[in-house]
Amino acid sequence: MIFYFSGTGNSQWAANTLALYTSDKLISIPEVINTDCSFTLGMDEHVGFVFPVHGWRVPLIVREFIEKLTFLKDDLNLQKASCKHYCFCLVTAGDTVAKTIEHFQHLLMESSAGQFLSLEAVFSLIMPESYVGLPSMDVDTKEKEQEKKRTAQVELKEFIEVIQQKKMGTNEKPWGWRKIKRGPIPSFFSGPVGGFFEHILIKDKPFHVESNRCVKCGICANVCPVNDIKGGLGFEPEWIHNGKCLTCFACYHHCPHHAIEYGKRTQKKGQYFYNRNKLH
Repeated sequence: MIFYFSGTGNSQWAANTLALYTSDKLISIPEVINTDCSFTLGMDEHVGFVFPVHGWRVPLIVREFIEKLTFLKDDLNLQKASCKHYCFCLVTAGDTVAKTIEHFQHLLMESSAGQFLSLEAVFSLIMPESYVGLPSMDVDTKEKEQEKKRTAQVELKEFIEVIQQKKMGTNEKPWGWRKIKRGPIPSFFSGPVGGFFEHILIKDKPFHVESNRCVKCGICANVCPVNDIKGGLGFEPEWIHNGKCLTCFACYHHCPHHAIEYGKRTQKKGQYFYNRNKLH
């Protein structure tokens, strides 16, 4: 099974592609986060996690899910087995991932689900940029977006072969550990900078709708992964401020009339979600 979270479609595309070639069951984290998050593992079933990097860290919704995640075995003999299930993690990012993988590994090891899983393969996939919450950050040009998608297709194919063959790492590190695109001073970006993102920038208060451009289609409310938008067809969106906003910008990017803004930081900026500009 593959657990995934995606705001603008990059991670969903990666998860869908992985599942297509591995025949794994796809499970959307936002769709199950309000359940007991308990799942049954079959014989030799492997487990994958696919999600975007948020502020050089594991997204809050993924962290909450891992803390709740529990596994059952489908046979009494399996319950007594000591061997762990093969586990992999793929993260997507517009640039670098810093120490996101290290943080994920720690979360998994500390969780109750970790006793059933052995993280054996990791990968970072560079995808088109979607974070527009800072004045200096915008989506990629169409040319760069297309280039990233083409490169990602090639690299994901390599990772699919790794999963199919259940390749494992060496020296107690998962396969792909040294290939992770961490960037410069990863501890600084996943540490102080990530903390700044999490405590200062991840909030929904700046979101608002420009009524003169809104057609009340309801798309923004439908794509919000944490149900933080009150609305629907025929209604202008209203943010609930439920404390769960991820600033994934799914609402902003999916708005067909660019009617949603994030303070003044998104004015005249572009929009992106995976299928908006199809790969040529």
